[in-house]
Amino acid sequence: MTTKIIIKKRAGWAGAVLALVLLQGCATGPSANPADPLEPFNRTMFNFNDSVDRAVVKPVATAYRDVTPALVRTGVTNFFGNISDVWSTVNNLLQGKGQAATESLFRVTTNTIWGVGGIFDVASDLKIPKHSEDFGQTLGVWGVGSGPYLVLPLLGPSSARDSVGSLVDYQGDLVSRIDHVSTRNSLTALRLVNARANVLGAGDVLDQAALDKYSFTREIYLQRRRSLIGGPSAEKEERYDLPEGASAAPANPASAAK
Repeated sequence: MTTKIIIKKRAGWAGAVLALVLLQGCATGPSANPADPLEPFNRTMFNFNDSVDRAVVKPVATAYRDVTPALVRTGVTNFFGNISDVWSTVNNLLQGKGQAATESLFRVTTNTIWGVGGIFDVASDLKIPKHSEDFGQTLGVWGVGSGPYLVLPLLGPSSARDSVGSLVDYQGDLVSRIDHVSTRNSLTALRLVNARANVLGAGDVLDQAALDKYSFTREIYLQRRRSLIGGPSAEKEERYDLPEGASAAPANPASAAK
């Protein structure tokens, strides 16, 4: 599937999978993880995504990393990070985080003006903190529960709430607003390949360490989203993830010592 098709169908993927959640089309067993009632479907999508990654995305990202100087890759990462800070500013405002919104705005203006369009991360050098927020987090702060865990085709780990959030995120993404199709597609492909290249090492560690890559990825995603949202919504999601009668002890024993 080409990048152009991926861009046009992204909202359709999320909407179709969310419809499956609402219809509860996948059967679950009595021992299923309560946070993952669609596990059979999710595992199928996980294996599909993993196959696409191994066959296409990872080889391209590896070649990109090998031929592109680290300084250039850092500039690409900074450029797209600056674009994401624009949407983070909006989400921080929607969440009532005035200081974070102000600092995000300062990051955008500083890096855009003095960082040559965001290629150089001058804001971090000036100790202006980064506050990455998406609309799924905004919904969580507003009290919307995560709902069932989902694995979206090509897009990866998500949830019912975050799937809805991703539809709004797509509309708020400045790259998606570019009218020139070839430019939009090229930037989207570059962002995808660069992001994958940045985590090549982590992917190799996961391949070697995880007995069940699907379960490991799911738990990491759910825990990370809870930690990003925090507050009462995160506590509600943690209770939702637990089997009936279980206590709310930390999933990672090491976290209890912190």
